[in-house]
Amino acid sequence: MSVPGHVPVMLNEVLEYLAPRPGARFIDATVNGGGHTAALLDATAPDGRVLGIDRDPTIIAALHERQAAAVASGRLQLANDSFAMLAELLPPHLMAEVDGVLFDLGLSSHHLERSGRGFSFKEDEALDMRFDPTDPACESAADVLAGRDANELTDIFRTYGEERFASRIARTIVSRQKRDPITTTAQLLGAIEQSLPAAARWRAGRDAARIFQALRIVANDELGAVAAALPQALDALRPGGRLVVISFHSLEDRLVKHFLRDQRHAGRVRLLTKRPLLPSDAEIAANPRAASAKLRAAEKL
Repeated sequence: MSVPGHVPVMLNEVLEYLAPRPGARFIDATVNGGGHTAALLDATAPDGRVLGIDRDPTIIAALHERQAAAVASGRLQLANDSFAMLAELLPPHLMAEVDGVLFDLGLSSHHLERSGRGFSFKEDEALDMRFDPTDPACESAADVLAGRDANELTDIFRTYGEERFASRIARTIVSRQKRDPITTTAQLLGAIEQSLPAAARWRAGRDAARIFQALRIVANDELGAVAAALPQALDALRPGGRLVVISFHSLEDRLVKHFLRDQRHAGRVRLLTKRPLLPSDAEIAANPRAASAKLRAAEKL
């Protein structure tokens, strides 16, 4: 089985704020390609443990192969589920209180380049965008387009994509759907390009990126999952435990910011980052996908 590629973002900063030590226990709530998890396993050797969670069964299966020794020893446990279910995942994995929880909310390179699920418009693929295509609770992106009227799509594109041509794009999509259902990335890209004013079509890729982001967020209920998971993560931490969250767009970062602010006011956490930490210029040069990353960290009191 091919192993999904994913360069761990802000790895040095993650380790600095999680402060792993031998014997410590951590949750990597978005295990992706396993880069952060591998570093945590190394730093907590010989007897530390990590619970890695991911919604994508392909990613979990690949990590079972890549980290076979750690899985066999019991130091790494893998759960194919949403981190919104974090509290329910802890008892069966004997992780009652942990030393740190990490959320890397970025999209995996696997999803963009290898999944074939339409996360990117660079290839013509089925318009799916579900992290777990077997989850009956999730609509595919094509289903979202087919099941919403122009007003609803406009709201989705404005709210989750912050797209200025949201209304024009939504009307074009609904009009096209009446003739030929939009089920592929190429069809959606064509509708977006058609919707834009002639002077703006040269940069249609930027608008498409925002529309694709909005559909992905809705298909996977990403913000709802983050909102549900953050309180569970804080509850799972022992006093002195650390919560680290890396977000990649303003909606996620705002949600995390407000959650940590409210928990600080309630006397439950100490903020370790008063402002979001950004990746270095060197990291961005080596991994351009890190450019939009923002890291926030807090310690449970």
